[in-house]
Amino acid sequence: MAKFKLTLEYDGSRYSGWQLQKNERSIQGELLQAAAKIFENQAVEIYAAGRTDAGVHARGQVAHLEVAETSLPPEQIKVRLNDELGHAINILAVEKTHPKFHARHDARSRSYTYQISKRRDAFGKKYVWWVRDPLDLRAMREAAALLEGFHDFRSFGATEKEGQSTLVDLDRVEIVENGDRINIRITASHFLWKMVRRMVGVLVEVGRGNLTGQELETFLKTNSREPARFTAPPSGLFLERVDY
Repeated sequence: MAKFKLTLEYDGSRYSGWQLQKNERSIQGELLQAAAKIFENQAVEIYAAGRTDAGVHARGQVAHLEVAETSLPPEQIKVRLNDELGHAINILAVEKTHPKFHARHDARSRSYTYQISKRRDAFGKKYVWWVRDPLDLRAMREAAALLEGFHDFRSFGATEKEGQSTLVDLDRVEIVENGDRINIRITASHFLWKMVRRMVGVLVEVGRGNLTGQELETFLKTNSREPARFTAPPSGLFLERVDY
């Protein structure tokens, strides 16, 4: 078996997410179709480091491609995949890797960026969340610091399997203002389903003055449904990078 590590970027606004779904367009589905044309009559598997949701984008997604046998060099695989894919998905790099490499299980951390716009944006609507209210960045940064560290994030995420752990080691949350944009950068060992968007939504409510840092701490100590009410839209979320 030959195995290749893929680094790719994509605009997720027209897709149902990463994962293959019946009767829906997905990033994984598009890649499998492209690979099937290149590796004719061979079984092909593709797995990602993180299964992004519908409407979520990636600048540095990592996946691995498994194929029984091929003599194609990595650079040729990259070129041929890009020739088959639509413009919304772009393979940045392909490298041959060891047979036991797994894009998801071997990842040490994932980094996401969430883009907030302080104004109506004619060109970037699909890639930002326009928050009309003024935001108190100092309060948001103080609240963000409370999220850092090893916590039970069950209030902020949803588990995909019964009994799945909700403990996450969150390395850092950084809030950077740049002109009309506010970027929230979050790095952790892994993320629960919808966790990033719920954290962003809660931080925005803190910035609006509707929530306090003390209430955020309560969400970390209890099993609360409140963060789900504030889930940020998928449009502003980017999987920025995966580290191994």
